[in-house]
Amino acid sequence: MLERRLAGLWRDLQGKKPHLPHFLSEIHIDGIRGLNDLRVVFDYPVSVIAGGNATGKSTVLFSAACAYNAPDQEVRRFTPSTLFPDHRPSEPGERSDTWQAATIAFHYLTPDGGRSMQWKRLEKGWNDSFFRRKNARQPERQVYLRTLSNLYNPSRINIPKVLLRSGRYDLEEMPLTALQIEFAHQMLPFKYSEVINLSRGSRNLLFAAQEGGAAYSELHMAAGERAILRLSQEITQLNGALVLIDEVEAGLHPWVQQLLMLHLQQLALRNDLQIIVTSHSPVVLDSVPLNGKIFLDRDDVSGEVVVRPAYRDLIQNALYGRSNDVLKLLCEDKIAERFLEGIFDFLLPKEGISRELVRIGRDTGADQFPMHAETLRKFGQIQDTVFVLDGDQQGRKLEKKIEKAAGLGVNISILFLPGSESPESWVWSILKENRSDAVSEQLGIDRRGLSAVMRRLDAIYDAASDPPSEIAKNKLRSLSDELHREDSEICRIVARLEANKSDSDIQSLVNNLRGILRQWRG
Repeated sequence: MLERRLAGLWRDLQGKKPHLPHFLSEIHIDGIRGLNDLRVVFDYPVSVIAGGNATGKSTVLFSAACAYNAPDQEVRRFTPSTLFPDHRPSEPGERSDTWQAATIAFHYLTPDGGRSMQWKRLEKGWNDSFFRRKNARQPERQVYLRTLSNLYNPSRINIPKVLLRSGRYDLEEMPLTALQIEFAHQMLPFKYSEVINLSRGSRNLLFAAQEGGAAYSELHMAAGERAILRLSQEITQLNGALVLIDEVEAGLHPWVQQLLMLHLQQLALRNDLQIIVTSHSPVVLDSVPLNGKIFLDRDDVSGEVVVRPAYRDLIQNALYGRSNDVLKLLCEDKIAERFLEGIFDFLLPKEGISRELVRIGRDTGADQFPMHAETLRKFGQIQDTVFVLDGDQQGRKLEKKIEKAAGLGVNISILFLPGSESPESWVWSILKENRSDAVSEQLGIDRRGLSAVMRRLDAIYDAASDPPSEIAKNKLRSLSDELHREDSEICRIVARLEANKSDSDIQSLVNNLRGILRQWRG
């Protein structure tokens, strides 16, 4: 249900993007915190920046905060000098930050067309410029920035306990609106009868009362509850704003992380918000479409931070050291398994995908595939499983049975090995053609010798009364004995070499597997 709701939001938000009054479309950072010539493009109204530690996620977020001049005078203006300060002691000889020229450039999309500006750090400080446009000014927009320092320990809340106990100060009480409370209700496991904001000047404290339960201040709230209530108080009333949240998943259960991303996107749609968050959570990443994922990584050679394609295996390798997900294929037997491995020997290096990310299961009769599909559906594994049948299964209506077992509305991949007979028959026919020396060289025999062995085996087996598929299996098995190789290994070699031939009838299967690999990665 959540996935369907998210998919609908993705379509609606993408359609609304051209109609937003302001949209920050790109940031170019050079010389800030070790980031050089880094271009980050925002293509979806709710973006998630992910990556390992020290890859510049917070730097990009802080840079985004400098893109606008906030019109509300009560909101502190975000500038590079405040968000990226230098330690420059007044006494000569003391330790100080090394000075470096730096720029932060922004590109905006507006109803009047594209606009640009940049901040540039010179010896005397930061200056803004507008690429020689006369009378240009920094665009105005509300900006909300929440960092981890905003989620400090409850013992450091803005209003100290002594202030609350003294009774010498008048505190202003402001109930949260119904919209603010509803935002929290949709994610937290209990209901509030009221939530009050107590404030004096810039200091404030939340008090909550649960329906039929206790009343308590945020001094006694769990980190996740406090994070959700603070967000609901601070962003639900914003309109047309740029909302920036560092480590949005901090203190939240994975289920709540997904709910939060759902409701943030609903809020962005309703209130014309652009939201950018940083995260280490795959749950958060999976809550936005592909063009909403921004993955930062350090290049192994140069050491520079770069933007990588947001492939699931690259992200999980960066966050966990290895990928947790694999693409699963189910085939009939060892011959089919080795056949597929031969194709992947060709495909995976070209696609830059690790071999460990593809898992092939086998030793199951074709008639059992519907039962396996039903089991995979029950355990939520059906989407990442590809069913591969031998070529002689085409036309047996087995596809319909597998699709029915997978369930209504589930798109699954059902592929066939090449040929209309068994895979051994197809491999034998390719070996008989013997169009080049490549196959015989891989098998350790010259081309003429291979042809002679195959002619002799044809003469022995072709008069047999067994079904053609059994005859082909026996011939291939006898050939493997002659060559001192397993028959399955011969199939792998042939499949690998044929996958590299554009005119081979294996290309349909190769192209289907290539498309599935790319879709799985994305």
